[in-house]
Order: sequence, then structure tokens, then C-alpha cells
Amino acid sequence: MDLVDVYDGHRRLTGRIHRRGDRLAKGDYILVVCVWVSDGRGRLLLTLRAPEKLASPNAWENSGGAALAGETSRQAIARELREETGILAGEDDFLLLDTDKTSDAFYDFYFLIHPTPLEEIVLQPGETSDARWVTIPQLEEMIHQGLVAKPIARRFRLHRERLEKLVWAGSQ
Repeated sequence: MDLVDVYDGHRRLTGRIHRRGDRLAKGDYILVVCVWVSDGRGRLLLTLRAPEKLASPNAWENSGGAALAGETSRQAIARELREETGILAGEDDFLLLDTDKTSDAFYDFYFLIHPTPLEEIVLQPGETSDARWVTIPQLEEMIHQGLVAKPIARRFRLHRERLEKLVWAGSQ
């Protein structure tokens, strides 16, 4: 099990460590990061959650996961993207889109332009089982068909307008 830092409700480190998967105490939070990767040609990268995943198996999503103990948000997103896809990006390459707070986590959402051919994507066994580049209309259709993990679909709807501008700005 992964160890993660515990934050208070104001996103301050408490100095405590938590084993991911165990129930958090009320008022405790962890940090989760996600990234929308664009190929610079109007498409976004999606990965398919492995069938053995407990939450949303075989659903499409963007890369992300929990920040490990001692990691910053940017260190965590660079690591998660590398682990799940093999894509290497520097911490400063990620554009912070949004931050959100749920009942038990702070979420940082990033954007990255990284034109990686599908044949160079390296999937992480037990995490990702497929990858594809999709246009925003294709992603919307996948959401409509119920193929995208529900939390990712909700966040896409919130970021859609800004993502569309970023995806097309990168293709200019």
C-alpha cells in the first residue's frame, strides 16, 4: 500500500502519514493529481483502467493518482504520467488548470502538450490496459456512452471550454 501525506482542511500538511486505502479520519485530506495530455493536434490522451482495478474497471480516464508522502503536486503528476504511460515530462511542463476539494481529498488538475505516438506509450500493468488519442467530440460521445469513468466525465464537463481552447491553441 502507498503512503500519502495527510492535509488539514486548509491544505496544510499535518505531519502525519496515511496508508492509502485505509479510511481517513474526519477532517483529514490527501492530495490527488490528474492531467489532460494533448498531442498538440487537437486530441487528448485517454487510458483504459485495468480490469482488476476496484473503482471503475475498464473505464477510460486521464492519467493521475494520489501524491505519495513527501511529493509535491507537480512531482506527483510527473510520476503518475510516467508510470501510467511512459511519458516523461518535467514538473514545469504542466499547466495547472484547477484545484478542487472534496470530502477527503484536494485535487489538482493539469494540462500538458506532449505529442507521443501511441506505439511509444508504455502501459502500467495493473493500472492501464490501453491508450488512445481522442478529439473532444469523440470524448463527449464516449462519455454519453458511459465509457468514461464518472469522476473524469464530471471534471471534463467543468474544464471543457478551457480544454478546447488549450487543445486547439497547441495545434496552431
